[in-house]
Amino acid sequence: MIRATLVTGATPALREAAIRWAMAGGVRTAIILEGIPDAVSGLDDTASDLVIARIAPGCLCCTGNLTMRVTLNRMLRGKPERLYIAMATASHIEQLRAFLSSPPYDNLLTLTKDLHA
Repeated sequence: MIRATLVTGATPALREAAIRWAMAGGVRTAIILEGIPDAVSGLDDTASDLVIARIAPGCLCCTGNLTMRVTLNRMLRGKPERLYIAMATASHIEQLRAFLSSPPYDNLLTLTKDLHA
């Protein structure tokens, strides 16, 4: 099972800093970031065992559901040990959590406590 954490915060920079702080070295990590980075991302110069995908701003469980599903499936094919999903707004965090807890993701992911930046 892949440990997955939902990340929220006021700005992309804060969300990315929180992820960078929480990341463990030497662990294959996948990150899905909603939104455009503020400038230079603090994640861009991290380890080679990191895969980052950016999704245009928009609700990941509503308007961005298909994009989220495709991006998530691509990330999971790489067999990461850890997954972070950073949301631009926490207003639908429970819907995203329910989406990730339903088939087929319920057999692939273990959701951890949310990370608030």
